[in-house]
This record gives sequence, structure tokens and C-alpha cells, in this order.
Amino acid sequence: MGKVFSDKVEQALSYIYYNERLQKGFEGRELLLQAVNEGDADAMCILARCCSGKHYVWEGHGFPEQEEEATMLLHQSVKNGSALGVLVALRSGELTPSLMKEMPFASLQEAADKVEAMAAKGDAFCQYTLANSYFWWDFLRIQNKGRDAFNSDQEFKAYMEENVLKCEDLFWKAFRGGIFLAGNNLNKLYREGDDIIPPCPEKAKDIARIGAEYGYPGWQYSYAGQLANQEDYVSARHWYERAVEGGEMDACYWLGKFYQLGRGVTVDYEKAVSYFERCLDCEWGSMHPYAANYLGANYFEGDGVPRDYAKAYQLLTWGHQADPDNNFGVYYLAKCCFEGLGTQQDYALACKYLREVDWKNDEVEYMRGYLYCYGLGGVQQDIRKGVEHLQKSGTRQAREELLNYKKTLFGNWKRR
Repeated sequence: MGKVFSDKVEQALSYIYYNERLQKGFEGRELLLQAVNEGDADAMCILARCCSGKHYVWEGHGFPEQEEEATMLLHQSVKNGSALGVLVALRSGELTPSLMKEMPFASLQEAADKVEAMAAKGDAFCQYTLANSYFWWDFLRIQNKGRDAFNSDQEFKAYMEENVLKCEDLFWKAFRGGIFLAGNNLNKLYREGDDIIPPCPEKAKDIARIGAEYGYPGWQYSYAGQLANQEDYVSARHWYERAVEGGEMDACYWLGKFYQLGRGVTVDYEKAVSYFERCLDCEWGSMHPYAANYLGANYFEGDGVPRDYAKAYQLLTWGHQADPDNNFGVYYLAKCCFEGLGTQQDYALACKYLREVDWKNDEVEYMRGYLYCYGLGGVQQDIRKGVEHLQKSGTRQAREELLNYKKTLFGNWKRR
């Protein structure tokens, strides 16, 4: 591959984009900072992208999102003569008329031509940036053309198709060259199309597999998810393991779940606990509440760890607060509050959690019945309703509690 950037920027790109699995993102970021301090305009542009969040750099690096810093760096890269910075600023909506006056290029086309030359030398970041200018129609502004430049709608449509389709080959080159994000846009191009290019979803079906085989942790995670949806848990486990090796720690949750439920493996609670704990130790990710719920259940039941109700209640409470729409742990939380396990006995809070249980559970029916029979936790006493719940429960406690009630001649229930 031809060298198109300074040594520090080349190495930084390798660490941050082209070899994510090395998990040397912060080393790459430090190289960019050094290059920025030396006045390297391209380093300013790339560092701006590193500050812009998960849509522009792998979330697994754990880079802080710094919107103001990203904007400042991007503007400075344009002023200092980065053609790459010009295209990125254009794509980001930051290339204002006043900023354009400060760039050392006669036109946007001149900057685009320079990026195209770097892309032709094989740099994946440049290929990806150039592809985006076609994919998102920035080429119209770069080439300073619009409908009025053509004699007919047919000519304009042909011009648009020719240019938009240039993104496909560039995205594939960037994808093969180390930019996992290029796969996202290929997926969008094929599945959704746009006003010019019709969708072609059959072309998208292998992107996750290809990305996984290229070694991108994020795509290994996505491909494993596809396999799991097909109930090919053995293959899914392989790719989740590869993803974890590469630093995609959300995959720990799914591996823990596989061992917890015996999907593609023999049930092994200790391994499940280990993976859930690794997921919770991660500084980023979206699976934390789910891992907390499963781990909390394990502590409650004593599966893979010594039983610890206080730890269970802590984990389950955090998991529920972090994702209130997920009611996985509400049964355990209700039972903890109802019986005072790991927390103070609190019938009102038990009632709150019981209202969120939307599946059949004998223990839940017993608790509901008990609360209604005694009018606890803020519910109005209603022995009839309480007995109905107790009768739905098959627990020993429910059978014993039912012995305390009898039906009158008029069909009402009362305490003996």
C-alpha cells in the first residue's frame, strides 16, 4: 500500500482502524495528538473523527466523545490544508462559506481530486471518505452541478446513477482495507437504496460474514447474532468468542447466556457467571443491564456462585433501573422485597414489582394472593381475589395459606 500520510498518522490509522483487534486505540490516539501538535492537518481531521463518537470510530476503543473538540480540530484541519479534512467537514455540515475561504484549495473539486489520488494509492480511510461523498450526494456540491446543468431529467438521472454507484467499489475497497464502517454503508446501500439506486437486499446477506472473516470484532459480533437467530448456537459461540478476543465485550453477555441456558454448550453456571462479570467490568456496551439481571439471578439462586441475596438485590435493582422496559428481574426483586431477602421487607415495593410480572409463576401468584388476603403493600384487602391467586399457585405455602379461609353459604370467602 502506498504511503500517503506521515509516519505517525499511518501508524495511528493502523492501530485505530486497520487493526482494531490489537486493542491499541489509545496508543494510536496519542500518536495523532503528537502529530497534531506538530501541525499535521490530516492528523487533525482523523483525531476529529476519533472524538465524534461511535458512528465514526469503533466504540471498543473507549474514546471519549468530545463534540466541541471534534469541531475545532476539523476546522483547523481545513485551514491547515487537509484535503481529507475538507471532505469530512463537507460531510459533517461544517464546511461553511467562511471556512471555505480559509482553505488553501481553489475549489472543492481540487480537494476531492487530492483525496481521490490518495485513495488510488490504496489508503482505506481515504477510500471510505471519498465513497461517502458519492453515497451521500456530496459530489453535487463538489462538482457544483444540479438539475439545471442538464438538458433533461433523463440526463440528470443518468449522471446521478453514475456518481452514486461509484461509492460501491470504494466502500468494498475500504472494507477490505480495514474500515469496518464501510460495511455499515454497504449494508444500507443494498438494503435501503435511495431515490436513485433501488434496494438490492440479496447483496447485503453476506456482509456480516465477510466482515467477521476480515477480523472486525463488531462484525464478528453481528454475524454471531445472525447465527444465533438461526439457532446455530455452536457457530454463533465461535464468533462471539472471536469478538471477545478482539475487544467486543458485549459478546460476553451472549456467551454467558449460552452457558446459562445450555445453548450449543452444556450448562455451566460458573462460566456463565464469569462472562456476565466480564461484561459488567467493561467500560462501554449496551448489554450491561442484561448481564446484571442474569448475574443477579445467579446470586439469588446460588448458581455458579455462593447464594448472596444482598448482591442479587443490588445487581437486579441496577439492571432494572438501567433498562426499565426489561422486566427479567422483577420476580426476584418482588421476592426479595416480599420476604426481606437482601433488603428490608417492603410490601409496597413488592407490589410494584409484582405488577410488572407478565408471565405465569406460582410464587408470584402466592405473593399476590397473600397481599390481597391481608391488604398489605397499599392494596385494598380482598380475600376473594386473594384466594383466587392462591388457588392458581401450586406452592406449598399457597396450599397452607388456603387452609385459613372457607367459603360461606352465600359463596363469599372469609377467614376461618
